[in-house]
Amino acid sequence: MAASIPPDKAQSLPNNILIKEDPEAEECVNGSTEDCTIKRDPVVPLLSPVSGLQPLVWSEDHRLAVCTSGSLSVMELVCDVNNSNLDLTLHRTSIAVPTEAHRFQGGPAAEFAEAVEKFSTHPDPYIRQVFLADTVMNPALGGHKGIKHAAWSPLGCDLNGCCLLACLTLDNRLTIHNSHKRLEWNMLVNLSKKYSNRLKEQGYAGKDNKPPEANLLDFEELQRRFRMQTPLRMEWSSIYTVKHFQPNNTCIDIEMVLLAVLMENGDLVLWKFVLPFLNGDGVEFFDLMESGVTSPSDLAWWEYENGERRMSGLIVGSEVGPVKIMPVSLPGVKGYFTLRHPIILWKECDEIAVGNLKCISMVHPIQKTSCSLIVASRGCYVFWCLLMISPAGLNVHNSHVAGLHSLPVLSLAVSRHGIAVYTCSIDGWIKKLTPTFTENSLIFKQEDIMRPESITARRIHSIAVSYNGAYVALVSTQGMVCGYHPINRTYQVHFMTLKTPEMASALLLESPIQNLYRMTDLLDLVRWQILKDKCIPASLMDELEQKIRETDSTYLWRFKLFLVRILCQSLQSPLTEHRWKPSQEGSQAVDSQDQEDTQDMEGSSYEEERSEVKQEATYEEKLAQTQALIGSIEKHLMRENMKKVLGAVYLNTCITQNTSIPTCGLMEYLSGDTNDRDLEVLIGHIKKKMAKQTFSEHCSLCREVLPFSDHKQTVCENGHLWLRCVLSHQACQSLTFRRCLLQDSIAKLPEPEEPEWIKKLLQAPCTLCDSPMI
Repeated sequence: MAASIPPDKAQSLPNNILIKEDPEAEECVNGSTEDCTIKRDPVVPLLSPVSGLQPLVWSEDHRLAVCTSGSLSVMELVCDVNNSNLDLTLHRTSIAVPTEAHRFQGGPAAEFAEAVEKFSTHPDPYIRQVFLADTVMNPALGGHKGIKHAAWSPLGCDLNGCCLLACLTLDNRLTIHNSHKRLEWNMLVNLSKKYSNRLKEQGYAGKDNKPPEANLLDFEELQRRFRMQTPLRMEWSSIYTVKHFQPNNTCIDIEMVLLAVLMENGDLVLWKFVLPFLNGDGVEFFDLMESGVTSPSDLAWWEYENGERRMSGLIVGSEVGPVKIMPVSLPGVKGYFTLRHPIILWKECDEIAVGNLKCISMVHPIQKTSCSLIVASRGCYVFWCLLMISPAGLNVHNSHVAGLHSLPVLSLAVSRHGIAVYTCSIDGWIKKLTPTFTENSLIFKQEDIMRPESITARRIHSIAVSYNGAYVALVSTQGMVCGYHPINRTYQVHFMTLKTPEMASALLLESPIQNLYRMTDLLDLVRWQILKDKCIPASLMDELEQKIRETDSTYLWRFKLFLVRILCQSLQSPLTEHRWKPSQEGSQAVDSQDQEDTQDMEGSSYEEERSEVKQEATYEEKLAQTQALIGSIEKHLMRENMKKVLGAVYLNTCITQNTSIPTCGLMEYLSGDTNDRDLEVLIGHIKKKMAKQTFSEHCSLCREVLPFSDHKQTVCENGHLWLRCVLSHQACQSLTFRRCLLQDSIAKLPEPEEPEWIKKLLQAPCTLCDSPMI
C-alpha cells in the first residue's frame, strides 16, 4: 500500500556540500588487478600458529574464521558509520580448543582393550606400526590440539538471521556453534558424539544395516569402525524450503539446510537442520551415502538451478586423483530432481591429490543456460570442469590450467560476483584466473596480484576472498631474517583490496540483493574513499539521485543515508585538545622578552588565523546542512516503514481487535502528507474498520496514555520516557530488547500472546541500515 515519492520531492545534497569530480572513475574497471590491490590496516597478529589445510574461511555475514592450534579466531568486518578511522573495523572473538580428550568408541570397552593389547605387540610389523602410529585408534597417543577445518552455513540459519559455524578439531570433534550477542560463542550440538552413539546403537553396521561378522580383534574391522566415524571435511548446502504436514492435516513451509560430512572411509553423512536452528533438538540424521572414493581428500556441494528445476550433488576429491559427483535426493522440495548415477569428472589415478574444491553456479553468456564451474587444485595445476545440462543430457568439459605456479597450489579462493579464481602457491605468489566462455568450453585469463613490500618477504599459508569480492585476506608467517629462519615465527592476517571504490559503488547501485548488510565489504570500500577524500564522488551521487527518481527504492534511500552519514563523519573535526590536561592559565608568569616575541608573531599570523576561522565556519555550515539532510532521509525511511506497518494492520485485524500497534498514532503522524493519495485511501479504510475505536498505548509505570509525536521515543505526562521499536513502532517498555548491529535503533522482543504477523514484522532487519537485530 506504500506509495512512491514524486521525482520533484526526492531530496538531494545542498549545493555547497563537497562533491568530488572524478573523470577517472573508470580507472581499473578495465585495467589489471594490480591497480586495485592496496593493503589495508590493521594487520591482525595471531597468538597461535595456523592449522589445517584451509585455515581461512569467509562467511556470508562478513566474518573471517582463522584455524589455529589454540583456538578458532573469528574477525567480523563491521562497516561502522560512527567511526571516522580509515582502518578496517574488525570485531574479534574466538572459540577455544576443548581441553578434554576426545576418543571414538569402536565397540565394548573390554573387547577394545583386548584389541589394543593384541595389536600393540602384533608379530606382523606392518600391522603393529600402523596401529601404533594411528592417533585415532591407539589410545596411548595423545591427540593433536588445534582446528582442522571450519565451515560457515548460509546466511539466515541461526535465531538472529546470521550464519552457523561448523568446527572440526584435530582430534576429530565436530561441533556446531552460534554467536551469542556478538560477544561469545555457544556450542549447540556435538555431531561426532551424536553419530558415534548412532553407530553404537546399530552395531557399527554400514549402509545396508547388516551387522558386521568380525569383531575388534580383526584388524580390518577395527580400522573400518574407526574410519567410518572420523570426519575429514564438512560443507553446508544452500537453504531449502520443504512442505511439512502438521497433525491437523495443514501444510506449512519449513526451511532446512544440510551439512555434508566426509568420513575417512569415503562415506558421506548428511545432517538435516531445521531453521532457525536453536539447539541439538533441531538436527536429525538425514542420509548416508557410500562414495566409493578411496583416500578422500576434499568435499564441495554442487547445486544446479534452472527455472523451477533444481538438483544437488556432492563433489568428492581423492588423494590419488579421481573426482566424482554423488547425487543427493531431496524429497519434498518443489521442482527437485536428482541424477540417476554418479558423475565422473576426472578418473585418472595419477597420484596427484585433489584439494580446495570449489563450485560456482553461473549462466553461460553464449548459450544463455545455467551451468556450473568446478575448480580444484591438483599439485601445481588448477583442475576445472564445466557442467552444462541441455535437452540432450549432461555435458562435461574438463581440463587443467598449467604454468601458473612452479610450486604446488597451496590455497584457492573464488569471487562469486564477477567470477574470478585466486590461487596461491607455497612461495607466496598470488594469481587471478578470469574465465572467458567460448561456444562449448572456456579459457582463463591469467593475472598477477601485486603484493605490498611488507608481505613479499613472508610465507603465505592461505587466502580467502570476501563474499562480494572486495577484499582478500591472507595469513602469513615471518620469512628468513639475515638468511636464517627465526626461532619464533609470527603469524599475521593481512587484508588487501581487490576492487576500487568506483567499482564497489557501481556494484552497489546495480545490486540484485537490495540489502546493504549483504554488501558490507563493498560498502566499506566506499566508506574508506569518502573519509579519505572528505567528499562524495559526483558521479555516484548523480547516478543515485537518477535511480531514486526512476524507481524510488527503499534500498536506494538507505544507500543515500549511508553516504551522507559517512560524509558527516568526515566533516567533523577531530578533538585536538586533551580535556584531561590542566589549564596553563596563571600557572607561571611570562617574562617580558617572551611577551615581545609573542606580539611580533601575532601580527604576522593574523591573516592566517582569519582564513582558518572562515574555513571552520564554512565546515560548520556544511556539517549542519548535512545533519539536517540525515534527519530528513531518516524521517522518509520511517514514514515508508509506517505505511508498511499500517498495511499489515489493515490486512490482519478484525473490527474490535486490539493489535498493540499504535494505529491511531501512526495515522495521525502520517496524515500531514496530502500528496500521497494511496496513503489517504489506506487511512480511510483503517478508520472505517476501527469504527471510532481507539486503542491507546499506556505507560507501564503510571498507566498514562503514551502519545505518538516522535518516531524515536515517547514520553507520558508524568515524564516517563520510552524508546520506540523501529520495526513495529511500539513503545519498548521491557528491560530487554534487541539492538541493531550498527546501533542505529532498537526493536522490541515479540510477546508470546502476539499474533504471527506482528512476530513476522519484528523479524525484519533495521529500517535504516538493513543490519540484523541482535
